[in-house]
Amino acid sequence: MPARSDNSKEYSFPVKVWITGGIFALIVTLLLLLKATFSVLLLILAGALIAVFFRGLSGLLQRKTGWSEGLCLTISILGTLVILVLLFWLMGAKVQAQVSQLTETLPSTIDKAKEQLNQSALGQKIVEQVTSADSEKKATSLVQTLFRSTFGVLGDLYVILFIGIFFTVSPKTYKNGIVQLVPSGGREKATAIMEKLGENLKKWLKGKLFAMLVVFILTSVGLVIMGIPMWLALALIAGILNFIPNFGPLIAMIPAVLVGLLQSPITAVWVAGLYLVVQVLESNFITPKVQQKLINIPPAMIIIAQLLIAPLTGAWGLVLATPLLVIITVLLKELYISKQ
Repeated sequence: MPARSDNSKEYSFPVKVWITGGIFALIVTLLLLLKATFSVLLLILAGALIAVFFRGLSGLLQRKTGWSEGLCLTISILGTLVILVLLFWLMGAKVQAQVSQLTETLPSTIDKAKEQLNQSALGQKIVEQVTSADSEKKATSLVQTLFRSTFGVLGDLYVILFIGIFFTVSPKTYKNGIVQLVPSGGREKATAIMEKLGENLKKWLKGKLFAMLVVFILTSVGLVIMGIPMWLALALIAGILNFIPNFGPLIAMIPAVLVGLLQSPITAVWVAGLYLVVQVLESNFITPKVQQKLINIPPAMIIIAQLLIAPLTGAWGLVLATPLLVIITVLLKELYISKQ
């Protein structure tokens, strides 16, 4: 029997190195493209939420007054901007003063916390761990990351606002553009899914804004009763950060507890208790009540989504994990589960 010819080609070592390096560079490039694409998609999602808010206001105004759609849209957009400007004008100076005072008092508050902790053996160990070189390096890195992320978010806001306004003014144009990408046989189904996505996002956003308002009011009342200074700034921070599930309330509680510690350790404990009670009420009673007709997403899924998305997209991953899960859940239910 004749020997079988071996057609496999043996590459030299330098060629193998170049091939391996090329494959690695391609993988890195694809990952970077995926990260950039996902970040852009989250900005588009944020713009869509802005549009859902404006369209919701416009629809409510149109049902109550019978005015034209264009007039109601104009009033909803301009009215929202005017209200924000008025709030900033009426409360901005006071909030800015309280935030500046809060920033100035934080170093002394931290020093006082160290003094309180150093009075016990356990507290001394905690202080040693926190003030170690390794911990300080990690804390500095974390602060720098948060600083960059915050300014990155602020830089993205104008893009989101314009996307939201464009989506608000002519939503059918963008919906039809997406539907046209679907084969003709599935366009009716795609249109129905788009409508369902919009309805679910509107319900979620309505419930979230209501929950943020309730958290702001309850926190304000509690801090005023306790006699906590800078209560308005602290309550405003709590209300705004409540938009971020799981991590937002914890971040908002830190400066409030530190301010309470300026008065006494027991005051700091009471402040922490106030924030925990408010979050229990919000998570177990307020949000479930206002979002009872919305798709139920387990809290663990939200945390997992935040942990997976945040390393890729930064702060926006934490903020928009829940509406992203709402979209994914609707798509899975309509495209897969309903066919089972």
